[in-house]
Amino acid sequence: MTKKLVATLGLAALIAWPTLALAQAEPGALDAADSGDTAWLLTAAMLGLIAALPGLALYYAGRAQRGGFVAVAMQAGAIVAVVSLLWVMVGYTLAFGTVGSGWLGAGNAWMLLDLGNVRGDSAVPESAFVLFELAFALIAPVLMTGAWIDRARFGWVVAFAALWSLMVYAPVAHWIWGGGWLASRLGTIDYAGGIVVHTSAGVSALVVALLLGRRATLGEHPAANAPGLSLGGTFLAWIGSIGLAGGAALAANDDAASAIINTHAAACAGALTWLLIDRIATGKARAPGLGSGVIAGLAAISSSAGLVAPGAAILFGAVGALAGYVTVTLLRDRLAIDDTAGVFAVNGVGGMVGAVMLALFLAPVLGGTGYGEGFGPVRQLLAQGVGVGAVAAWSAIASVIAGLMVSMVVPMRVTEAEERAGLDASSHGEPATATD
Repeated sequence: MTKKLVATLGLAALIAWPTLALAQAEPGALDAADSGDTAWLLTAAMLGLIAALPGLALYYAGRAQRGGFVAVAMQAGAIVAVVSLLWVMVGYTLAFGTVGSGWLGAGNAWMLLDLGNVRGDSAVPESAFVLFELAFALIAPVLMTGAWIDRARFGWVVAFAALWSLMVYAPVAHWIWGGGWLASRLGTIDYAGGIVVHTSAGVSALVVALLLGRRATLGEHPAANAPGLSLGGTFLAWIGSIGLAGGAALAANDDAASAIINTHAAACAGALTWLLIDRIATGKARAPGLGSGVIAGLAAISSSAGLVAPGAAILFGAVGALAGYVTVTLLRDRLAIDDTAGVFAVNGVGGMVGAVMLALFLAPVLGGTGYGEGFGPVRQLLAQGVGVGAVAAWSAIASVIAGLMVSMVVPMRVTEAEERAGLDASSHGEPATATD
């Protein structure tokens, strides 16, 4: 009897299994992710991580004075490590958690415990979205390392970047990308980081440069210790940024292709524009100029990468490079501000200019994808201007607070003896001296 019962139950299970399997796959039972879109987003995320490490790490390390290459690379690596852990623990939920007031995301996804099968109305798993957004969260603080090359203390840098990622980056990302007040109430647009990444990092970098003051060794060594390695980092950041722009479409489609084409075109235009201005102003085209032009073009197109025509993207890149060059000259020669690699001028100004230009070039007559319902050039310009202004203001205020808070525990700046010896000495564990 028992054997017959077991056999009967087994036969019933075999008959019912296909039905149960089909029931689980029925629409509405579970949101299924698209494998192609997911694969592309994961690839874009990896390209973005390459942009941060080793891309920006090499780009800035190569610009350090004698004896500072390793120190800058260490700062970039440590920033990536600490910000990544904070992103998993609390950063992601602050930026992309459930929308409430519009200022910060709710804590539903702390430690990534409550992730959806897919993110929003996309066809990609939220876990893949978390990884993709992590790349942006890492690039922003690593960008700032270019402002304090050769004089910031390692411990202060790591602690400041950690606090900055929670006080500045996460709220700003929520305001625009996480459904917060700038996007939902004003209609501010930022396709791939012109405001969220470049404006916030650029303004914060300027604030830190002012807090730190000028280098004691400024002008005593070549401006770029390893220009070849810096160019290598530029090219890696170039490729990685193209991947991030394409990934911002959250799908493997024509929007992603358009964003990639536009981002590449803007970087090319920025590079050639900066080199041309360099040639006219100094009589020669220089390697640092090529790097600055590429980054300026990437910053300028970020807000509109998938939303404008390729011709407009070329203009964005050229204008971003021109604005960056003028700002670098103004800050360095007129105001004597020591933003070592010109982070504010190249990234900050480029990002802000591009974000504002978007309001005009969204017009279909200029090849743009068009305005949202109830929007036109004037209203979009207002939305972009307020968005840029709000992010710049908060970045400046919060950076001052975070920088001074950390400095109460760890000094911001190395001693003059350590600076003259080169920060690589202490990075290797050797005592810093003022001798060569």
